[in-house]
Amino acid sequence: MGCGTSVATETQVKILETDDTVKSPSPALTMKAAVLIQRWYRRYMARLEMRRRYTWNIFQSIEYAGEQDQLQLSSFFSFMLDNFTQLNGNGPDLISQLLDPVVDPWLDREICYNLIPVPESYTGPRLSFPLSVSDTNALLSAFKEQQTLHARYVLQLLYETKKLLKQMPNIIHLSTSYTNEITICGDLHGRLDDLLLIFYKNGIPSAETPYVFNGDFVDRGKKSIEVVSLLFAYLLLYPDYMHLNRGNHEDHIMNLRYGFTKEVMQKYKTHGREILQLFQDVFSLLPIATVIDGKILIVHGGISDQTDLDFLSSIERHKVKSALRFPRHSLEQLDIGHSCKRMRSTAGSRPSSHSKNQPRKTRCGHSRQDSAASTSSSSSSSSSSSSSSSFCSPRTPSCLSPRPCPSSPSMPYTINVLQVPYLDSLSSVPPPPPPPQHDREWTQVVDILWSDPKPQEGCSPNTFRGGGCYFGPDVTRRLLLRHGLQLLIRSHECKQEGYEFCHGGQVITIFSASNYYEEGSNRGAYIKVGRELVPRFYQYQVSRTTRKLTLTQRVRVAEGSALKALKEKLFTHRSELLSSLQQYDQNNSGCVSVSEWAQAFESVLRLDLPWRTLRPHLARLAPDGSVDYQSCFEDMEPGIPPAQVTPNMAETLFRYRTDIEIIFNIIDKDHSGLISIEEFRHTWRLFSAHLGVDVDDSAVDDLARSIDFNKDGSIDFTEFLEAFRVVHKLDNKEQLNGKTAGGKCS
Repeated sequence: MGCGTSVATETQVKILETDDTVKSPSPALTMKAAVLIQRWYRRYMARLEMRRRYTWNIFQSIEYAGEQDQLQLSSFFSFMLDNFTQLNGNGPDLISQLLDPVVDPWLDREICYNLIPVPESYTGPRLSFPLSVSDTNALLSAFKEQQTLHARYVLQLLYETKKLLKQMPNIIHLSTSYTNEITICGDLHGRLDDLLLIFYKNGIPSAETPYVFNGDFVDRGKKSIEVVSLLFAYLLLYPDYMHLNRGNHEDHIMNLRYGFTKEVMQKYKTHGREILQLFQDVFSLLPIATVIDGKILIVHGGISDQTDLDFLSSIERHKVKSALRFPRHSLEQLDIGHSCKRMRSTAGSRPSSHSKNQPRKTRCGHSRQDSAASTSSSSSSSSSSSSSSSFCSPRTPSCLSPRPCPSSPSMPYTINVLQVPYLDSLSSVPPPPPPPQHDREWTQVVDILWSDPKPQEGCSPNTFRGGGCYFGPDVTRRLLLRHGLQLLIRSHECKQEGYEFCHGGQVITIFSASNYYEEGSNRGAYIKVGRELVPRFYQYQVSRTTRKLTLTQRVRVAEGSALKALKEKLFTHRSELLSSLQQYDQNNSGCVSVSEWAQAFESVLRLDLPWRTLRPHLARLAPDGSVDYQSCFEDMEPGIPPAQVTPNMAETLFRYRTDIEIIFNIIDKDHSGLISIEEFRHTWRLFSAHLGVDVDDSAVDDLARSIDFNKDGSIDFTEFLEAFRVVHKLDNKEQLNGKTAGGKCS
C-alpha cells in the first residue's frame, strides 16, 4: 500500500510540473504581449485625445463665430442709431430704446422698491438692509431650494449695490498682509451649482475667505439671476473681502443674445424692465481690474500694447454702458454732398469694405492681409462667420457701409469717405474728427474685456472672436515691467482643465464654469494666492451623470453634441457651400477631392477646423476616393416654413434666426411672444438692410399675413421661429421609434 501511495504522489507531481510548464510562458513572450497591449492602448488613447481636441475646437469656433455675429449686429445698431436716424428724422426707435434707453426717474428714487408689495403667500427669503449674515444664509438656502427672490428685494439689492459701486475706484488694490489667502474665480456664466460647489469646498465669503470673481457672472446658464444676486449680496455684506471685476458679458447688449435678458423677463414678468435697467447701471459701475500686492493684475479678458493702467484708473467707467456700443459721432457736423449714387442691394450677398489683396495697418503696428476681405464669389462674402472682427469691420448694409472700414477699435473712424443714405441716394461725405478722449476710454475698456493671449509676439486685432486684441508675450512683458507687476491673471476663455499657463508662466487663464460646452467637456477651477504670491490651483467638476460614464463615453457624448452643432452650421450655409464646391466640380459629378472639399468648407465657414479629420463624420467617400459633397446635408432637413416664404427669404431666416430673435425681443416689450404686423414689417425691412438682401415689400407683406395664424393682427413669434430651425433627421427617427415603442408598451 505504501508503494502505491508513493507512485500516485509522484504521478501527481509530474502532472503539476507539466501544467506549470504549459501555463508559464517564457519571459520574452510575456514582454512581447505587454508591448502589444501598451502599443494598442497608446493608439487608443491617442485617437481618443484627437477626438477630444477636435470636439473642443468645434465648440470654441462656433462660440466665437456667434460672438462675431453679435458684435456685427451691434455695430449695425450703432451705425443706424448714430447716422440713419439723424438723416431720416424718423429712424428706428427700437434701436434707440435698446442702445440708449431712457432712464426711468422712478428707479432713481430710494423708495422705488418700497412701492412694490410682497404678498403674504410669498415663501422666499425676506431681506432687510443693511444685510446681515442671516440674510445671506437665507438667500443661499432659498436658491438651493430652487426658490425665486421677490422683485422688490431684487430691486433693493441692485439699488444698494449701485450705491456701493459708485464709491469704488476703477482698479481695486488688495493686500495679502491682512489675510491668509485670496481666492480668484473665473467665468461662472449662470452656473449656480459651480458657485455653490466653490463655496462648499473653499468656504463662504468672509473676512477669513476673501474672493475676487473675475467677470462673466451671467448669460448662457439658467441661474444667472441667482448667481449675480448671491455675489452682490456678499459684496454688500463684506465690501472689503468680496470683489467683482466686470466681464464682457456684463453688458446689456450681450445679454440679449446669450440669455440673461430672457431669463429676467421670464422670472419677473411685471418688473422685469426695471430690473434690467438697474442691472445695466450696476454692470457699468463694476471695477475693471484688481491688483494684489502691487504684483498680480487681474482683468477679465486681457491687454493690448495700448493698455495703460494709470489711464484706466482715471476714466469714467460708468459711461461705457456697453463695450459693443461704439463711441457716438454726430453727423450734424458732416457736409453731405449731392453727387449721389443710386442704392442697390444684391440678393443673398453682403458688401465687404476691403479688397482681398490690400494689406492694411493695424493699430498695433503690423501690416496684415484682411482676414475678412471680400472675394469675387458671393459665397464667401455672405458667410456670417467669415467676417473679420466686428469691432474691426462692422457688418453694415450696403447703403450704410464706410469705405474703407475701420481697422480696429481704437480707430473706429479713420476712414477717407463715408457713404451715408440721403433720401433715396448715397452721399459721399468726409468723416467727422474723432474725439480722442472718449475713443481712447472706450478702446481701453474693450481691450481689457475682450482680448486673448497668443503665443506669437506682437499685438493684432482679435479677428477670430471679433473684438479686442491678440497680445503676445512681448506685450505682456512690457506691461508687467512698466507697472512693476509679475503676473497677469485673466479669464474669458474656457479651458479643459479649468486653467492654463502661457507667455512663459506670466499669464494664467482661470475658468470656473465646469461642463461649459457639454456635460463632461471641461473642469472648473479657482486659484488661491497667499503672501508668497504663488498661485495654487483647485479643480472640480459639477456632475450628476458624468461620474457614471467612462472616459470614452464622455468623449462620445461631447463629440456628438459638437458635431450636431457643426452640421447645423453647415446647413445654414448650404447655398454658399454648394456654390463653392461646384467651382471645383467642373463636370457636375457631385464629387470633389478631399483637399478641395476641405478648402471649400474653410473658405466659406472660416472656422479654422481640421476638416480632413472631420470628413468621415460629415461626408461619404465615393468609390474612387473623392467626396460626395451632397451627403454633407443628408442628416438634416429644414422645419416647415409657411408656403408664402420665398426660398431666398427662407434661407436668410434659417441662417440669421438668432439675430432676428434679438430684434423681435426688443420690440416685444412685455415678452408675450406677440408683435403687431406693422412692427414685423418695420423690423424685417431694417434687418434686410443689415444683411444687404433685396426683398420686395410685397414679399414681406405676404410673409407677415401668412404667419398671422388667427388673423387678429398679431404674430406669434415663437411659432414663427419654430418653423425656421434646422431639424436633425436622426433625432426625428429616434423620437418616432420612442413613440412607437411607447405605443407597443401601452
